[in-house]
Amino acid sequence: MEAIDLEQQEPLPVERDGRQVRNAEDQPDGGRKPGCCEKFQETVSRWMLPEDSRSKYLERANCCPPPIFIILVSIAELAVFIYYAVWKPQKQWVTLDDAIWNSPLTYKPEDREQAWRFISYMFVHAGVEHIVGNLVMQLVLGIPLELVHKGFEVGMVYMAGVLAGSLSSSIFDPLSALVGASGGVYALIGGYFMNAVVNFREMIPLLGVFRILAIVIFVGTDFGFAFYRRFVHDEAGLKVSFVAHFGGIVAGMTIGYVFFSDYNKKLLKDPRFWICIVGYLVFLLFAILFNIFLSPAPE
Repeated sequence: MEAIDLEQQEPLPVERDGRQVRNAEDQPDGGRKPGCCEKFQETVSRWMLPEDSRSKYLERANCCPPPIFIILVSIAELAVFIYYAVWKPQKQWVTLDDAIWNSPLTYKPEDREQAWRFISYMFVHAGVEHIVGNLVMQLVLGIPLELVHKGFEVGMVYMAGVLAGSLSSSIFDPLSALVGASGGVYALIGGYFMNAVVNFREMIPLLGVFRILAIVIFVGTDFGFAFYRRFVHDEAGLKVSFVAHFGGIVAGMTIGYVFFSDYNKKLLKDPRFWICIVGYLVFLLFAILFNIFLSPAPE
């Protein structure tokens, strides 16, 4: 009888914490018909993943817990928008107005010593097209991602993009204000885009082209509005920076790609994870020192 080389066998799938993932036949109800959640996940796997990764996705994907992070963030952003659009007497449905600029959430360069503004700007949006675009994109990408990677990992990538966006803006566009969750949205887009490019040859060609084209169309449209708010529209003497988009997408193409690219590997053992973390921390330290000692923005 031929000996079996255990080292050459395919490793059993495990969760990020090291626990083995159970296959469908190991489940006591493995013979039941798939429910709505399972059907949704199967559709997601066909649209988002190459064929050799779908089984790993379906083994890990489940609706418990539900995608609570991205849903709660979206509700909070919508609630803040409604507060300023409806309960404040202004034209916020279309564009910015005084209440937005005076909000304690908006990032303004002269108030950068109020450190929470580097995060809280994500809750304030510059108009209906701004909030709708961000909410649609983060829900379309965030919910499927969170079904697999769960709220902690998706939240880490999203918030890394938000912070990278505001810090990038404070360095490269230091005299401009900042509103919107585009940094977090673009972090999700960056991670998803890198997966689409890396796995392009393993996808159905038409589907791969569609995924990349959809991202390009959204990014192009969103950048159009961002350039308008920065270079054309002037409200209360302030300009809205678009640099957060770049900061967010870079965070997504690095940290997000590492988080979202492998469903069957512990992050702490992945050298790419530590390279991205160290790089992010170096950038964070530089941005803090820049804002304290070198920024040309008024105090």
